[in-house]
Amino acid sequence: MPDLSRLITPRSVAIVGASPTLGALGNSVMRNLVRHGFSGDVHLINPKRDEIDRRPCLPSIEALPDGVDVAILAIPGPAVLPAVRALAERKAGGAIIFSAGFAEGGDEGLAAQAEVARIARDHDMIVLGPNCLGLVNYAAGVPLTFIEAPVLDSAGKPQVAIVSQSGAMAVVLGTTLMAKDLGLTLSVSTGNEAASGVEDYVEHLLDDPSTQAIAMIVEQFRQPQRFLALATKARAMGKPIVLLHPGTSSAARESAATHTGAMAGDWQLMKTKVERAGAILVDSLEALGDVTELAVRAGKVRAGGTAVLTESGAFKALTLDLAEQIGLDLPQMGGATAQALRDAIPDFIPVSNPMDLTAQALVDPDLYRRTLVPLLADDAYAALVFGIIQTDPATASRKFPHITDAITSLKPDKPVVFAGLDEGAEVPAEYVTDLRAAGVTYFPSPDRAFRALRHLTKAAARSDARSQAEPIALDVPSGVIPEYRAKQLLAPIGIPFPQGGFAASTKEAKAIAARVGYPIALKAQSAALSHKSDAGGVILSIVDDAGLEAAWTRLYGNVAKYDRSIALDGGQVEAMGRRGVELIIGARNDADWGPVILVGFGGVTAELLHDVRLLPIDLPREAILAKLRALKQGPLLDGYRGSPALDVDAVAALIEKLGQVLAGTPSIREIDLNPVIVYPAGEGVVALDALILAD
Repeated sequence: MPDLSRLITPRSVAIVGASPTLGALGNSVMRNLVRHGFSGDVHLINPKRDEIDRRPCLPSIEALPDGVDVAILAIPGPAVLPAVRALAERKAGGAIIFSAGFAEGGDEGLAAQAEVARIARDHDMIVLGPNCLGLVNYAAGVPLTFIEAPVLDSAGKPQVAIVSQSGAMAVVLGTTLMAKDLGLTLSVSTGNEAASGVEDYVEHLLDDPSTQAIAMIVEQFRQPQRFLALATKARAMGKPIVLLHPGTSSAARESAATHTGAMAGDWQLMKTKVERAGAILVDSLEALGDVTELAVRAGKVRAGGTAVLTESGAFKALTLDLAEQIGLDLPQMGGATAQALRDAIPDFIPVSNPMDLTAQALVDPDLYRRTLVPLLADDAYAALVFGIIQTDPATASRKFPHITDAITSLKPDKPVVFAGLDEGAEVPAEYVTDLRAAGVTYFPSPDRAFRALRHLTKAAARSDARSQAEPIALDVPSGVIPEYRAKQLLAPIGIPFPQGGFAASTKEAKAIAARVGYPIALKAQSAALSHKSDAGGVILSIVDDAGLEAAWTRLYGNVAKYDRSIALDGGQVEAMGRRGVELIIGARNDADWGPVILVGFGGVTAELLHDVRLLPIDLPREAILAKLRALKQGPLLDGYRGSPALDVDAVAALIEKLGQVLAGTPSIREIDLNPVIVYPAGEGVVALDALILAD
């Protein structure tokens, strides 16, 4: 990791392109430094002026003293590369490049960016950008950006850092978090990441004791494996990383390429990996702010259910609907908790979750505290939400102080969240401030509160357990490995296939058929023929030797008609199997993110419902079973409307075995088992086809 200290906490700053013109980039940076009271040396460079605002100007970078910590390049793109070269000669510690038109600007810009990276690497410089808005070290009062950066007093507030490739979104997120009365330690916009990227700044922030959480907006990770290691470390430290990563749509991926010069990867693959590592992935700017605030204000959120106290029977029903939709657990109140609540509340209020307190608290304000006591003591509830009607300042004054006092006196060890039911109601600011001081997150709407809680409780419920199965190393050749060779490699390690074998002639085919018994299937075999069915390369239900001879001739003829350049190695002869439920199971070792396993229901539903999931390769058997049952058609696995329960244990064992192979044989790029037929419980599975692609 490069040393970022000279960039983030510099003692000297040069502004290349300093200007007296209000609104000019160089002028804005200078004014930011003055407003924040930067006490280090500031060197202004403008060849056309002797001074700006009574500060002396230097004519060029060559006139700088050696070893300036960081230079701001507020200059046009064509002037950037000569400036970076000159800074390297002056032994500058780093540079911040605002200009665009590099990797996102075509081949010429890409070459210029590569040269910036080379200079930085060769001269041990840290370069932020190009195409970025710079950074603001709020903790140290160092604003190295042309956006007006407010001076913050973050004393006593939860502290958050922002790491974003997009400069505009870093500013937007900063505004959002400040409006939530959170403190900021660092906000950095990495842009095109010529010579430093989001991973560098995350690693720096993990070592910063003031930063309690990191909020990120990333369009592409350029060092995915490094980020996964950092996310794993952050989770172990209890320092949440909350991530917004656009790219679920093809249009968004194309936009990312033109915006930051990134080549967007597979979003679902990224999601599988980052969540396994411990990052919390959200899907909107609103959720990024909400989850980040709740994570730092509420402290550690554990797995478990949520209790909801409200003042409306209709809202109670709406909450039940939303909870089912987003998967928020609302355990019913029973046992000692139910009895304690029954003793604490009037008889006309039913004990339930959510619980409608009606308007009773207006005449009995201690009701808030009495209901809190048993709920805070019940381990079934990881969090509690007040869904309160705010109305107007007069009504708020009869509710907020009593809720705040109850929370302050009880000192809860689990998150208590306030959600206003009537967004836009006039609530005196001091009431919200008092709630936040008591550790309560205030949400203007209940939907946002429930969704944020769901993100955190779901993340807390993820297990760190890893499969203890040993990796399996296979000796695989490079290139496309056709079905018969793939089965010869995989069958000895326990992957179940139909009885049969490879035949190079009709004589060998008949011998295999005699061994396994008719009816049989015959499939064309060639590394050049990945999709056999398209070429008429699969003939089913052959019932005797004469039919096998005819099928052999027809098979070769079909393939020749499809593509005369394909030379068949022979045919795979296998016993016809009985029908079962069809699954797709495959494995992929992504060059950036590493290995994953895909599982889903096959047949036409695979395309219609997209009923597939990506699984980490190191999941233990119990976690694999849970993922299988979470498929849209998961109920079919355990029997549905009289159908027999299926052998899910055998499916999980097959997936675990593929994980062992990918872990032990990194040269494998893909394994495709499609279809895999699943039989009733205890009767196993069988993979009808197999294909391997290896480096």
